[in-house]
Amino acid sequence: MSTIQPLENGKYYHIYNRGINSDILFKENNNFEYFLKLYDIHIDPIAETLAWCLMKNHFHFLVRIKEVDENTFEKKIPPSQSFSNLFNAYTKAFNKSFNRHGALFERPFKRKEINTENYLQNIIAYIHNNPVHHNITEHPLQYPWSSYTTCLSNKPTKLKREEVIKIFSDLDNFKHIHQLKSNDLSIETFLGI
Repeated sequence: MSTIQPLENGKYYHIYNRGINSDILFKENNNFEYFLKLYDIHIDPIAETLAWCLMKNHFHFLVRIKEVDENTFEKKIPPSQSFSNLFNAYTKAFNKSFNRHGALFERPFKRKEINTENYLQNIIAYIHNNPVHHNITEHPLQYPWSSYTTCLSNKPTKLKREEVIKIFSDLDNFKHIHQLKSNDLSIETFLGI
């Protein structure tokens, strides 16, 4: 059995997971909204978010775990525990709402360290193109449950939008890279399969 590496401060990670047996995680719009509300509570104190996408039966996040002195969370919970707390809180609410019991997410949640600028750029494009890859939309702009439109917006956000655009050099290149077909951005490349 392989050892699960802890999330380390100051490093970038692709965090992803799915429902047990690929079960549905988000049945209604308010499920997506509630998960994001819990994400703000549990993850914002310990990580900066660069990209995200919630699909019906899985999700993707690109985060940078904050340095210890940046982490304003009083209890100094380990980052992995903060993610577990998010999943547990959501599972309890989901189970209550849909009269079910037991685990909802696969364990342990998946994480892959991202350690090059090129990898960062590719994983952001992959995350945003996930609905295209799964034939839900033809362009990431059409999907409401990702950070793609937030990157194009000028509205206030906790998303590290300026940092994301800088990774692509500018907004025009950000849009251009995202126009690539999802088939060109193979999941195997990013997940090390």
